[in-house]
Amino acid sequence: MSHDSRPTVFLLAQNRLLREVLSRILSKKNDLQVVGSCALSPDSFAQILSASPEILVIDSFSTTLANTELIREVQQSLPTIKLVMIGMERDERQFLETVRRGAMGYIVKDASALEVVAAVRTVAGGGAACSAELTAFLFRFAAGQNQLPNFHVRSRLGLTIREQQLVGFISRGLTNKEIAAELQLAEHTVRNHIHRMLRKLGATHRLALVDICRMEGATV
Repeated sequence: MSHDSRPTVFLLAQNRLLREVLSRILSKKNDLQVVGSCALSPDSFAQILSASPEILVIDSFSTTLANTELIREVQQSLPTIKLVMIGMERDERQFLETVRRGAMGYIVKDASALEVVAAVRTVAGGGAACSAELTAFLFRFAAGQNQLPNFHVRSRLGLTIREQQLVGFISRGLTNKEIAAELQLAEHTVRNHIHRMLRKLGATHRLALVDICRMEGATV
């Protein structure tokens, strides 16, 4: 009996059609092997463990996993497993937290099925997969080019990582144009971010944003 050395994939997705489509496409690839699929349920862990996949693909509707023990249990039982998250938001904070949880693939919700397959292949080959925009963010974050306020109250303020970065620049007295140059963004994008931050925090002007953050315990 010949040994099948192809990387094995398990699909955890709430939508049955999505599971069937991805399973069918992946199964047609001669370099990947689908060993199971299911929706999120009390039996999910047992099914994943029984299949012992090398790659676990998880859709955004199942990201309540982040608030449960399932991912941790899977990673403890299958320490070499690789996670690919699909259908995700273009949210830098969520992206960073997902990477910290061990995900090697982060595919946004407007990606095609073929892009998902390409990401699975990349991760199976030992690489990491995400959009060019998020890759650039990760490089900037890792390089420490943008100093982030130390938000232990981040969840209460509700600011994204990008918005936290802007608070730091505003506290230094930079204009929208100067901030845009630092972050390699369009000036109107910075302006829109700041308008959203003003609404979120109920601030009447940009310097009030800094004051509110400081009162909430942020170091800026």
